[in-house]
Amino acid sequence: MASHLQASADEGSPTLDIYRRFRGMIASGQLGADERLPTVRQTARDFGVAQGTAAKAYRMLEQEGLVVTRTAAGTRVAATAATLPHRVVGPIRELVDAAESAGVQLSDVIDVLRVTWQSRVGAADDSGREEEGGRVAEKGASGQRHG
Repeated sequence: MASHLQASADEGSPTLDIYRRFRGMIASGQLGADERLPTVRQTARDFGVAQGTAAKAYRMLEQEGLVVTRTAAGTRVAATAATLPHRVVGPIRELVDAAESAGVQLSDVIDVLRVTWQSRVGAADDSGREEEGGRVAEKGASGQRHG
């Protein structure tokens, strides 16, 4: 699993980077229900961050209902964690392959995807994020901002 967990070059806080990586792995089905996440210590090591940073990302995932943490069992993907349908994940993987082979930067793909999404569904973005002075703050299930 460690090969999937290398820190990305995207801008943003390390906490959000870890949170987004695991959220993406859960949504895409790479991590399935009841599958165990690495320990906080291992995740911190993989991302080159302090354990507190990794723990904060895990708490964000837990608050959103994506993972559950039990002392003896560790942190596992929640049975209720939603995954994207294959008809959505498949084209995303194709987009990634095409962008990679064309040498396109991830940030450019995300920008185009965001603009395309917003032009289809309107200016309101229902992704659970709010912009705060150029910084993205994630909102958990309770609507509270994290980041």
